[in-house]
Amino acid sequence: MFRDYLTQAGLEDIFERVQAEERLSYEDGVRLYRSPDLNAIGFLANIVRERKNGNLAYFVRNQHINYTDVCNKFCRFCSFYVGPRDARGYTLTPDDIQARVYRARDFPVTEIHMVGGINPALPYSYYLDIVRAAKSARPDAHIKAFTMVEIAQIVKCARKPAGEVFAELKAAGLDSLPGGGAEVLSDRIHSELFPLKQSGDEWLQLAKAAHRAGLRSNATMLYGHIETPEERAEHMIRLRSLQDETGGFLTFIPLSFHPENTELDHLPPTTGLEDLRQLAVARLMLDNFDHIKSFWIMITPAVAQASLWYGADDVDGTVVEYEITRPEDGSTQQRLTRESLVELIVEAGRVPVERDNLYNILEEHGSTNPTPEPSHVPTGGSLRILVS
Repeated sequence: MFRDYLTQAGLEDIFERVQAEERLSYEDGVRLYRSPDLNAIGFLANIVRERKNGNLAYFVRNQHINYTDVCNKFCRFCSFYVGPRDARGYTLTPDDIQARVYRARDFPVTEIHMVGGINPALPYSYYLDIVRAAKSARPDAHIKAFTMVEIAQIVKCARKPAGEVFAELKAAGLDSLPGGGAEVLSDRIHSELFPLKQSGDEWLQLAKAAHRAGLRSNATMLYGHIETPEERAEHMIRLRSLQDETGGFLTFIPLSFHPENTELDHLPPTTGLEDLRQLAVARLMLDNFDHIKSFWIMITPAVAQASLWYGADDVDGTVVEYEITRPEDGSTQQRLTRESLVELIVEAGRVPVERDNLYNILEEHGSTNPTPEPSHVPTGGSLRILVS
């Protein structure tokens, strides 16, 4: 019966390839982005999602720290940064980092996620010191830090080969990389929106070097601005090709663009339907990625919940504090308790699984009663994106 529906949607041939576990092509990706039938695409994505992860839905207990908002890249889609000479800029010291980690000591955090702007005043030693500070404050936590754009700056400051820099960052306590900063792997979009950042080719080369140095990373795509379906599909193909070569990517995380307070504020924000489509297409195209993450802060908990049937198997985590997207009141406290995440996943009909950063299972929560945490659930209303 559903085969007839897929035939009517013009997707029966893709269904046959999904069933046979055959790789989809660039042309297939463009068709999926342009197809009007989101439910059919979600059905196809769910086949792959359950083949890889069954009924499990992952989450992690994490803390986000943005160590500086000073940046010299001036990306048109960003309203988080301030210029290097702007008095409003901040840069956390290693002691500040340590204090922020201590401040969340009552939360059972297993991952610390650190990213920031490109502050040209920071020396190489600073990056090593903030990793050491985070690790010393919470030795049992996994330290995930620095997008490939930040890594490019760190390598430049170090005046050393990337491999040597990665080795020294690992020795300081770095465990993995978040993988952001690619935005869309398109020369056109690079020249129009973020020409001062590294190119797509350079991003991929640094990701390859990280993987070869033994550092796993994620991969992202900032979508919902000026990119075309063809450029989205090409982004998927290029990530998939590198994963074939290195196997170093842990998960793919689509990042929805919110235009408020950016140079692109004339553009509409993404809709929940567009968010679900991007997650579903990613699950279908990235056959060599084990996980697709639905980042609830950017797309709301409700859409993240629905996404568990549109290809996503991960909803990120408790977060604790996040400065890159903020509620309309401007606060940075954006938390979902462990109980809230478990409830969200159970309501979706999935089995909640608490993981570490490398997707080792720490606990299944389907039939357990987790220890209560301090309750601080984000308020309703829209969220605004400040920086990718």
